Parts: sequence; C-alpha cells; structure tokens
Amino acid sequence: MLHTLRPARGAVSKRKRIARGNSGGGGTTGGRGTKGQQSRTGKGRNFGFEGGQTPLVRRQPKLGGFIHPRRVENEVVSLEKMDKLLEAGSYDVTALRRRGLVRSGRPVKILGNTVTKKFALTVHGASKAAKAAVEKAGGSVTITKLKAISTKL
Repeated sequence: MLHTLRPARGAVSKRKRIARGNSGGGGTTGGRGTKGQQSRTGKGRNFGFEGGQTPLVRRQPKLGGFIHPRRVENEVVSLEKMDKLLEAGSYDVTALRRRGLVRSGRPVKILGNTVTKKFALTVHGASKAAKAAVEKAGGSVTITKLKAISTKL
C-alpha cells in the first residue's frame, strides 16, 4: 500500500548540523577548511565566474556578422547529377521537384560543366559554364524571373 512505502534502510540519513561547537564535530571552521575564498560566507559564485579573469562569454565577439535582409539563397542542382538521374527531355522547376532533385521552395540554379544528354531547362538561374555545357550538348536553358519576394520586417 502507498502509505506503507519507505526508503530502503540506510538510504536516508539526517544531515549533519555543522558549526554547533567543537564537541559536536563541526565547530571552528565548520567543515570549510582554513582561510581562502571558499571558506568565507556568501561563497557562491555566478555561473561562468572565472576567478576574476574576463569570462569566456565576455571574450566572445558581440555580434554575429551581417546577413542582407533581401538575400536570395538558391538551391543548387548539378548538371552531373541530372545527367546521371534523368533522361533527355524538357524540365522546369516543378518537374525537377517531382523527380527529387529539388527539395526546398528556394529558387533553382544549375551548376556544372559536363553533360551528355539533351536537356531543355527552365530554371531561375544557371552559371555560364552550365549554360554553355547544355547548349553544347544540343539543349537550351531558359531563365525565368523570380516573383517579388515579400520582406516583412
């Protein structure tokens, strides 16, 4: 029954009431040793206190750099990966997403410099080398404009 539950014998002991005189076994220094910072009253230190040295938190740089509020981060798709996973044909961003090459909702940019299949791509961006490689293989790259990105600050 719940009212009969007790801790195991010897598991709980009374706390030692220190500094009640030398005969009690905890007088004089009260278990704190002799002298020094730890023996004084109010000895608790702040979290991160390093003995007077400038704490690590205050040694770190205050701000973490600058990120432009309207920065556009592209999702990169490599031509080599497309060459390996897709058959020749026409692809836009939604088709690439269906095939698993694009995962996020970010703008898609094509990078790379080797392709053997003929692709007709409609994406948000492509490097000069990637565009040249696709055109050399007989394909084409069409760059679509991004819709205006709303920035609510």
